[in-house]
Amino acid sequence: MGTLVQQFPELAAELVPGRASATARPSVPAPPPAGLAERLREERAEALLLQQRHGLVAPGHSAAPLRLHVSDTIRDITDGVVELEEAVRERLGLPRARRAPVPERLLRIAALLDGIAADPVLAAHVRDETRRMARRCARALGDTETVVRISGRCPWCDSVSLRAFPDRAAVLCVNPACRCPDPDCGCHDDPAYRHTWDEGEWERA
Repeated sequence: MGTLVQQFPELAAELVPGRASATARPSVPAPPPAGLAERLREERAEALLLQQRHGLVAPGHSAAPLRLHVSDTIRDITDGVVELEEAVRERLGLPRARRAPVPERLLRIAALLDGIAADPVLAAHVRDETRRMARRCARALGDTETVVRISGRCPWCDSVSLRAFPDRAAVLCVNPACRCPDPDCGCHDDPAYRHTWDEGEWERA
């Protein structure tokens, strides 16, 4: 969830090429402007109409046309986070939350993690949805990360599938068949899940 909180505002900078460099993003992303999702929906519809009729790009963007795949990603994640927060609060018996930008909604969900963890069905839903949205956000941003193969075998599957990810200071087992002894672990029901040890845990292991 923390990755999604950090990366989602960067989509606004990626929406129109030339407005901001993908390699020079601010270290602390600013929250998206109010009403961004609604404006994006309108701009997307206008851009599609212009392209279909005249082969033109969206007006008001002299640098380059609107990146529709980024716009779609912003819309998908915005809708997903709104629905997720509503589902969490309803399941926990909480009143409906006030409207807020996506990063703020994610932080509000994070503040409820103790209650979420007490409900296995809800916890699995929150985990799956936040991972899905984080993956889509990363794909839209074109993020790549340095991966370093490390020696040794995974303590769970005994495969030589351990990789270090310096950017996130973590070690992952990349073997999709890896399963740990914990039946509640995500590796048993989420094909995209990978066992992760942070740098400190791996050094002590």
